[in-house]
Amino acid sequence: MRARNVRLLGLAAAVFISSATLAQTTPPASGPVKITLDDAIQMALQHNHNLLAQRTVVPQNQAEEITANLRPNPVLQGDAQFLPIFQPDKFSADYINTTAQFDVGLSYLFERGRKRQHRLQAARDVTEQSRFTVIDNERSLIFLVASQYIDVQVAESTIDLAAQDLKSFQNTVDISESRYKAGDISEVDFLKIKIQLLQFQTDMSQAQLAKVQALASLRQSLGYESVPADYDVASAFEYVPVTMKLEDLQAKALADRPDLRAARQGVTAANSQYELQKAIGKVDPTGTAVYSHTSDASSASFFGNVQIPIFNRNQGEILKSKYAITQANELARAAGDQVMTDVMNAYEGVRTNDQIVTLYRSGYLKEAQDSRDISEYAYKRGAASLLDFLDAERSYRATELAYRQALASYLTAVEQLREAVGTRNLP
Repeated sequence: MRARNVRLLGLAAAVFISSATLAQTTPPASGPVKITLDDAIQMALQHNHNLLAQRTVVPQNQAEEITANLRPNPVLQGDAQFLPIFQPDKFSADYINTTAQFDVGLSYLFERGRKRQHRLQAARDVTEQSRFTVIDNERSLIFLVASQYIDVQVAESTIDLAAQDLKSFQNTVDISESRYKAGDISEVDFLKIKIQLLQFQTDMSQAQLAKVQALASLRQSLGYESVPADYDVASAFEYVPVTMKLEDLQAKALADRPDLRAARQGVTAANSQYELQKAIGKVDPTGTAVYSHTSDASSASFFGNVQIPIFNRNQGEILKSKYAITQANELARAAGDQVMTDVMNAYEGVRTNDQIVTLYRSGYLKEAQDSRDISEYAYKRGAASLLDFLDAERSYRATELAYRQALASYLTAVEQLREAVGTRNLP
């Protein structure tokens, strides 16, 4: 009996220790992964497949630099003459030594006009331009991610509003049902109230759908593998005032915006291409050294040849590249004008949307809520008509939804201004 009790105590202790160990090793349950806007931007820059594909252009162009810097290969040539192929009886070592002829030569093309250096410089300029183009693609992707992130925030805020309205109006429906059963209101008024509940339920469903779709679009930009399927956003959907000067923004954009820098680099690349075409117009001589063994004698021969540039001096490509410089300069000026216009439009967009948001926050939101609350209080106590209450409810809901759209437009305008300037750190 005593031994049996000891075994039971040992088994209980083992179970207790195993449970404690499992509790320590099992991670606590956690909710969905939540990411901030900065997190989303970093994920997109690291995992967006379109951007990753565009980034390969830079190493491709660097590989072109290797090709551009290569020298011409020497040419090895040789021949054997006067071999008695059709008179094999004469084929002997003495005949080969005294009668047959053997030649081995090496030729090389000597590039003039620093062609290799100009090719390399032209390739490097194209690589540098491609770098700025990739950075500009990053700029566009950041704006896309920020806009999609704001879409998710709007949907979440709308869901919160719809949930609050649905809960509040459901309470009104319950009270109205009690009043209807008590004979305080007619069946028609009760049905109007009940039908109005459908609008709030619809708002909730539409907001939930909008959030699902916004999260899916954002996930595509981030790269599907970068976040789990049940991820969510973490940044608060709130108004943050932005103060800046237009002149500072334009100066910053003219200095840093990558598409403008790419256009300016295009001018440098066009000039390099012009110098390369002029170098190509210079003819290259070919030198050849030949060792010959003929009739028991060895000799060396040296040859040289060069084209006479009477007709083809690469005139067409030189003229074409010269016009390309003019084209690149005009494109750079156009890019500068586009930068100034983009910053101006984005700046005015922020100012206008800021004014609209400020109007809502100055009192209209509170007034709409107070009107709804007063009408609801009065209606529940029979001091206001059903139409007045429903009208106040619709006005409140419309005002809240309009404010959220205005706030989203303002936040999007700020992101558009960041894109127009070319940096997230506004001056």
